[in-house]
Amino acid sequence: MNAPPSRPASPDASPVSNPDTPAPIGADALRDAIVQKLIYSVGKDRRHARDHDWFVATALATRDQIVERWMDATRRSYRDGRKRVYYFSLEFLIGRLLMDALSNLGLVETARAALADLGVDLERLRHVEPDAALGNGGLGRLAACFMESLATLGIPSHGYGIRYDHGIFRQAIKDGWQVELPEDWLSSGNPWEFERPEVSYSVGFGGTVEATPGPDGTPRAVWRPAESVKAVAYDTPIAGWRGTHVNTLRLWSARAADPLSLEDFNRGDHVGALADRVRLEAISRVLYPSDATPAGHELRLRQEIFFASASLQDLLRRHLQQHGELSSLPDHVSIQLNDTHPAIAVAELMRLLIDERGLPWNLAWRITTSVFNYTNHTLLPEALEKWPVALMEGLLPRHMQIIYLVNAYHLESLRASGTTDAARVAALSLIEENGGRYVRMGNLAFLAARRVNGVSALHTELMKQTVFRDFHALYPDRIVNKTNGITFRRWLFQANPGLAGLMDESIGTAHRDDASKLASLAPFADDAAFRDRFRAVRRANKVALARIVAERVGVSLDPDAIFDIHIKRIHEYKRQLLNLLETVALYNQMRAHPSRDWAPRVKIFAGKAAAGYHQAKLIIKLANDVARVVNNDPALRGLLKVVFLPNYNVSLAEAIIPAADLSEQISTAGMEASGTGNMKLSLNGALTLGTEDGANIEIRDHVGAENIFIFGLTAEEVAARRALGLDMTDEIARSPALTEVLAALADGQYSPDDRHRYRGLVQALRHHDFFMVCADFDAYCAAQRDVCTLWRDVPAWWRRAVLNTAGMGWFSSDRTILEYAREIWTAVPGPA
Repeated sequence: MNAPPSRPASPDASPVSNPDTPAPIGADALRDAIVQKLIYSVGKDRRHARDHDWFVATALATRDQIVERWMDATRRSYRDGRKRVYYFSLEFLIGRLLMDALSNLGLVETARAALADLGVDLERLRHVEPDAALGNGGLGRLAACFMESLATLGIPSHGYGIRYDHGIFRQAIKDGWQVELPEDWLSSGNPWEFERPEVSYSVGFGGTVEATPGPDGTPRAVWRPAESVKAVAYDTPIAGWRGTHVNTLRLWSARAADPLSLEDFNRGDHVGALADRVRLEAISRVLYPSDATPAGHELRLRQEIFFASASLQDLLRRHLQQHGELSSLPDHVSIQLNDTHPAIAVAELMRLLIDERGLPWNLAWRITTSVFNYTNHTLLPEALEKWPVALMEGLLPRHMQIIYLVNAYHLESLRASGTTDAARVAALSLIEENGGRYVRMGNLAFLAARRVNGVSALHTELMKQTVFRDFHALYPDRIVNKTNGITFRRWLFQANPGLAGLMDESIGTAHRDDASKLASLAPFADDAAFRDRFRAVRRANKVALARIVAERVGVSLDPDAIFDIHIKRIHEYKRQLLNLLETVALYNQMRAHPSRDWAPRVKIFAGKAAAGYHQAKLIIKLANDVARVVNNDPALRGLLKVVFLPNYNVSLAEAIIPAADLSEQISTAGMEASGTGNMKLSLNGALTLGTEDGANIEIRDHVGAENIFIFGLTAEEVAARRALGLDMTDEIARSPALTEVLAALADGQYSPDDRHRYRGLVQALRHHDFFMVCADFDAYCAAQRDVCTLWRDVPAWWRRAVLNTAGMGWFSSDRTILEYAREIWTAVPGPA
């Protein structure tokens, strides 16, 4: 194996024992605490309590164990004056918290015993808890992993975001189509959070800006918003590993200043009396509301300024309370912008410092550019947000003034330094002038950031070469790489206790505190008895997943088949379509050659499409149409099954990932910033089938090139092929299998109820294949046949599976956060 050795952990890379940490509670005491919570907080008698009542009581008793540690960590942070990290993210996909909290506190078996004494099954309770609907995909899950690692490493920090009432949506499948329904995760309350009605801030919209004389006679801008909304804080304590440090996730809920117009109500307009409240409080109703309408577009901007402003007001209040003045803010505060969504915080901080606190412009800009850092997560144009100038001027007039002035100084400095090329100056401007005027939020974030980071080695280099090429030339030291990571506590210890237990028996428990110790598992790859046990754990996980599939979609699965997993947000660049085309080609081959020794295969898809993304929703429909045909064909004898599992979330991922044999990471090269699903699957021993994209490259380097299947065009080859045009007629003609598949789709063989359903999709593949599906089809099919060949060689497959797990220690989010702390935030970890 050619993988580089895992990096040794530094002394502060794992939690340090804290002598002030409370002694762990015993089973008897926890049992009594649960009963007390059931009676006095839930208001139920033991004899009449239902599972949800027991869940709430257990969560509250567990929360009590966290709170003392939380208070202690807060007091230490104030006492020591250590630098705080503020993580601004529109998403925090934290999932269920009961097992996460119990595991990090070391109380899983204690709670199991305590509940058993009460006749209650902990495993049943863990499934009662709803997933917190606070995110959608990798962006939100990364934020959740980072919050847990920040606590584990003892770095004082706050996560700031929005407390969405209904999340993005609950996905249902009706007649094969995605249907969006509101999430109801808060319908029975949230036992983990503390409402803080005393912590609220006013956020304004619209209105006018007036120039009035300041104390020294110089003009001072005064923004008079036309309307405002209150941001009310809800706090969730986030405990690190072994409970030695606890940080805060503070989420904001929108509240109208006036609950209703009493005048309208008394006139009989009972609905109209609530109109303003409904409109203002819509800010925290739904994650990523559709921006297909002007109202939806404006709501997204309202969301971003709402949480950015409230968070900045909050952290400035905390800093002033502790330090009394603002010039020292960069010494005590580092703000990380998780993608471009919070970039409006740059203009808002300038407004707060200048207009509200009276700082001069130059000092305010120095502070601003010293505290902000910016993580870019994608090179897709739609993710590098741009806001119409007209919308900004109407909704945030003072912010627009500030952005204009920042841009003026910026362009003036370019001219002073000799940058006069018009095209380059236009590219560096914060305002786009072509085809309408827009504020470029990515440019604003870059200009204000102390450091800008990509999230994989390839992505960081592509940032330098593409979207931020001109900025990189101007500030060559600003862009750095911080490859993403995942928390092993959730994605191995909790999600796959069978494998974690096997590892404890084989290599000891040191890997639970130091992920680099996973490397000591590598010699066991050549131990046949260990491989058999590793395989048995996987099969048990596959049996468990098969039960879920049978319950949810009514399809029976063979646990001895290859579980081929493609779980991620549905998007054309993630190329679920390529997987489906190969599925149809495989189906054709199985029907044409029934006597071949086919390896049984189960294709499992899961993921949500954005509500307004028609093509992605059509791909979901295709997945279900292909599943209907394949799963009901008796000629296949069950050798191929296709499943689309609805409403993909963290809890479903925790069931799927430990059961995966093959991890589909097949995005168009150069378009996936990093990925973290690839890390979770490889950590659990799945073999990756992927392109040279995102973190796939670094996974290959760590697990060994012979233990991963890499195929297809490279990022450079994709760019070269696009330069030749997007028509794929010749590529299709050279591939009989692809020709047959596209003809079947175009002819309606998979959509007899609407034979034209996929003709537009096929036409796009033929003549405008931007995502290189056709260009990579044959290489992908060949790689899939290599997968089948290796699957038949049982010792070789499971040797590679073990080596995948052994090679993943570097991908711990603890390592990532340690790099951020040292190289971006200058924040000191622990003692925890």
